[in-house]
Amino acid sequence: MSEQNINEEIQDQNINPEVQNEETAATEEVVEQKSEVEVLKEELQKEKEQYLRLFAEFDNFKKRTSRERIDIFKTANKEVITALLPVVDDFERAMPQIKKSEDDALVTGVELIQNKLIETLRGKGLIAMEVKAGDDFNTDLHEAITQIPAPSDDLKGKVVDCVETGYMLQDVVIRYAKVVVGM
Repeated sequence: MSEQNINEEIQDQNINPEVQNEETAATEEVVEQKSEVEVLKEELQKEKEQYLRLFAEFDNFKKRTSRERIDIFKTANKEVITALLPVVDDFERAMPQIKKSEDDALVTGVELIQNKLIETLRGKGLIAMEVKAGDDFNTDLHEAITQIPAPSDDLKGKVVDCVETGYMLQDVVIRYAKVVVGM
């Protein structure tokens, strides 16, 4: 290398610190810009996640309220049907006494009214529970009104007699069957 080249390089180095400072500042600015871009990207990601959570919550809310609305419609008649159950019970108790009379027209007329009432209630979703002696006692469906000594060993802990019929509206128990349980 010649002396002239060495002198030029020395002068360039003397000038270069300023250029280097400018380049360093520019590099720092780019790093700052990247940091700002990264910060904005992170904020955007957080907002997206928050939006998705909110959307999922709203979707769950819509589904839950829809299910609740359907359940309400299914059991909307519950109070009216519950109020009519004593009338059905009265018919069940009256029919054996009416059949003892010798008036066939009376028996037929009362049976028609009873059947019409029961069919109307069935159409609204009422289901009578079938309980007979020997069935397992189930606290989800039966109400034990008393316990008696079991007439046989196979009736221990089981239904001996059904005193009052239980009813379900759709799949919900609206009146438990009142039963006698063997012990």
